[in-house]
Amino acid sequence: MALKCGIVGLPNVGKSTLFNCLSNARAQAANFPFCTVEPNVGVITVPDDRLNVLSELVNPEKVVPTTIEIVDIAGLVKGASKGEGLGNQFLGNIRETDAIIHVIRCFDDDNVVHVDGSVDPVRDKDVIDMELQLKDLETVDKRIGSQQKVSKTGDKEALKILSIYEQLKVALEAGKSARTVAVDKKDQHYVSELMLLTGKPILYLCNVDESSAKEGNTYVEAVREVVQDEDAEVIVIAAEIEAEIAMLDTAEDRQEFLGEMGLEEPGVNMLIRAAYKLLDLQTYFTAGVKEVRAWTITKGMNAPQAAGVIHTDFEKGFIRAEVIKYDSFVELGSESACRDAGKLGVEGKDYVLDDGDIMHFRFNV
Repeated sequence: MALKCGIVGLPNVGKSTLFNCLSNARAQAANFPFCTVEPNVGVITVPDDRLNVLSELVNPEKVVPTTIEIVDIAGLVKGASKGEGLGNQFLGNIRETDAIIHVIRCFDDDNVVHVDGSVDPVRDKDVIDMELQLKDLETVDKRIGSQQKVSKTGDKEALKILSIYEQLKVALEAGKSARTVAVDKKDQHYVSELMLLTGKPILYLCNVDESSAKEGNTYVEAVREVVQDEDAEVIVIAAEIEAEIAMLDTAEDRQEFLGEMGLEEPGVNMLIRAAYKLLDLQTYFTAGVKEVRAWTITKGMNAPQAAGVIHTDFEKGFIRAEVIKYDSFVELGSESACRDAGKLGVEGKDYVLDDGDIMHFRFNV
């Protein structure tokens, strides 16, 4: 399953700089609004040391990591929900993503103009929130209008859907996001089909200066305080420094640079882990002489569903799954050794995968 995240924020908060250090694509970075007119799309390779360990043991012809697609969406401004600053186009780009990475400026720099004239991360967050909420309110109002006509028949299902829409409207009018509305799991699909912008999982990324990369600063604390009641992640990255690190030629040089800053790993690693946690994702592996590969699935998926991520025929014709736990594979060194030691399990349709499972699916089409 391809994970797609959209980077949003006001102009000049560091979105394109972040995008540059996240992917091999190079978005135009400049000191003025709407520099990125078309959404740039980049693909991040998800770092996973387990994949490296498995490839050393199996020595395959190729190694295929899992990836995340990142969309750099041009800076939103006040009035975007009404079309200001090409707002409708950009909001449409957000609608197509699985999650939102909201970049917030948490650094002072007189050389980088702020669209509102001063640095205030809480105000900036509110501007973006409001524009997304207003766009969602427009969507919900339209649906309520059509649903009211259907509900006049007295159909219970229609009345339930109308009630859910009205709950969403109340929240949005109160300046709250759709994700804050508690809806029964069995009814969640009624909300999902609306494709609301504020219903998407969100990760707040505080873009700081080099001196604040490790501990954060007062701007970061202000963001953490204002989002504490939201179901959201907050991470701190110095995008400018991360971009410089990403340009270094070798892993040794990059690690040395990080060490000098007192950091253990690149910010992209933290970002990917946070995105996985936010979306409740995990990884399983397939390992053979042709290919060692990582696959992304949602936590709680059973064996046929996980097989379907490789190909829909695998799910349709699922017979059984052969499973080896990652630790067992590493300890014993090969599939045959695991089989001989009784560490290869044969599982049916009800088996729920654990993170890191090494899978081999048997199917018949």
